[in-house]
Amino acid sequence: MIRQDKKIFATLSFSMFTVVTGVGIVVPLLPVYAHDLGASGFYIALIFSSFSFSRTFFLPYFGRRSDIMGRKPYIVIGLFGYAVISMAFVQSTDVRSLIGLRFVQGIASAMIMPAVQAYIGDITPKNHEGKTMGLFNMSAFIGLSIGPLMGGVINDYFSLESSFVCMGVFSLIACLSSLIFLPSTKTEKVVSRDREPVAWKTLLKDRMLAGLFAFRFAHTACIGIIWGFLPVFAKKEFAVSGSGIGVLVMLGVMVSGFVQTPMGMIADRRDKSLMTLAGGVVVCISMFSFEWVKGFSDMVYANILFGMGGGMLTASLMAIAVQKGRQTKSMGSVMAMMTMSQSLGMMTGSLIAGWMMDIFELRQAFSLGSLVMLIGVIIFFISRHYEQKRTGLCLTEKIF
Repeated sequence: MIRQDKKIFATLSFSMFTVVTGVGIVVPLLPVYAHDLGASGFYIALIFSSFSFSRTFFLPYFGRRSDIMGRKPYIVIGLFGYAVISMAFVQSTDVRSLIGLRFVQGIASAMIMPAVQAYIGDITPKNHEGKTMGLFNMSAFIGLSIGPLMGGVINDYFSLESSFVCMGVFSLIACLSSLIFLPSTKTEKVVSRDREPVAWKTLLKDRMLAGLFAFRFAHTACIGIIWGFLPVFAKKEFAVSGSGIGVLVMLGVMVSGFVQTPMGMIADRRDKSLMTLAGGVVVCISMFSFEWVKGFSDMVYANILFGMGGGMLTASLMAIAVQKGRQTKSMGSVMAMMTMSQSLGMMTGSLIAGWMMDIFELRQAFSLGSLVMLIGVIIFFISRHYEQKRTGLCLTEKIF
């Protein structure tokens, strides 16, 4: 990377670390808070799915607009929106208001995520996609690992309202750092390129992108189950405290974050698709293992295994997405597709777990998540087969 690109990378990584830490403080506590307000599994699922629904709906628009207008405006406005919404959570006193605020928060996220990821893709050197995306993802995952622990401690010693305030402060810091340190929009490569991005119709016909979409959907459905209902499961079945829940969530995310960079470096030298498939298999095994947990320590081991699988697959999967974005000259649109699959997966996973909690046993939701991941692995394997048949090359070679 040139010096200017390194500055952009550092700014985006810091901003993402900061805002994700703030979000991580609150999100693991939301299901417990809603449950204490009397919410059923269905309403807990709505709190998470409303965020995913609004984000999914607006992602195609903001992703494509960032390919035309530039990345910085959407990043700054979205982060400011996060800060405002975080403070509004303090005034929330019932389940319906939580659902509404999460819906609006999803719109802000739709502005931020594809623009940030596309900006990273824009400045990523060729043949270093895995390493670059691994380093960037690590900053987000470390924030997600620190946030739940901080949230548990804040909740135990202060109040949930204090957690909302912390989320707002962190979001504002991220907004200001992006506003001040990111260069002017007119200097962005996407603006100076003076070329229309590829149409959505063309992207949707790409079999490899379809495979990536299905695989990421399956993985994030499992994440939706873990984040949305593992805290409720831990408290309900084993009476785990807020701090304990924070540690439980933190460990899985932290492991995933720390393996991102080495896995990304390996992905740059090996077949990225094979590493993605291997990570998916590990996630399948870890999700199924939650069916048999008998205490806090068993949940810790299962969640660490889940984090390892997620770290293996995320860096390689996003590296393939960067290659596709570069090939199509539509980095924002491709990253919007990846974030759409993430949103739909989170929404589906939380709804599945909520349904299982109300109708059957909550722990059976984890086995169902394992099945969903297995289907995602099979679909991606088929897509990989067609891609290699079309190109005659594996994804370590310079086909893009």
